[in-house]
Amino acid sequence: MDSQRPTTLDEEVAALSRAADRDSLFMQAELTIAGRPERVTVRVRNLSPGGMLAEAKLAVQPGAAVEVELRNVGAVAGRVIWVGEGKFGIAFDRLVDPQAVRRQVVSGSDLPPHLRRTGPIGGPLYRRR
Repeated sequence: MDSQRPTTLDEEVAALSRAADRDSLFMQAELTIAGRPERVTVRVRNLSPGGMLAEAKLAVQPGAAVEVELRNVGAVAGRVIWVGEGKFGIAFDRLVDPQAVRRQVVSGSDLPPHLRRTGPIGGPLYRRR
């Protein structure tokens, strides 16, 4: 529909810029909506330094204050800026590093036993057999 297309040059440049900066991904995040006590798990469909596209069966209104718990970044405050069928856009109050969010964190217990560090730091990296 033409009614959703940018109408000014500034809007067109902003739309192209947003699209270029987004990382498409499939992960989950915890979302809290101001005034609601429960946290909701949402799917993160794309993420940029300034916002994200979330997917959930959830009734939200444009302008609603939210807080999103992003992996490796923590809680990020923002506002819902648009709502569609089962999806909504969030603009963050601060910039985030999308690559940090995507990064997998591996704990020592996730490693195979022969690669786990044994003993104090500075000691041998691998366990001797």
